[in-house]
Amino acid sequence: MAVKELLTGMPWWVKWVAIPVIAVVVFGGLIASAVFFVVKLLFKVLVFVVLVAGLVYVVRKFKGSGGSGDGRW
Repeated sequence: MAVKELLTGMPWWVKWVAIPVIAVVVFGGLIASAVFFVVKLLFKVLVFVVLVAGLVYVVRKFKGSGGSGDGRW
């Protein structure tokens, strides 16, 4: 028996309200941990990008302020 056949005679609120609520109750912890993991990963990527940009800025600032300008320290 396919899911489509199973849900054919059901009212709209079973398909669009009751089943999603049950899914959130059952899988809520899993969904929350997945969202937390993605947010944490994006934050770490953002911190990495900021640190690399800061390093490039500092190196260019010190490289341009003095020295022979030939690319060697």
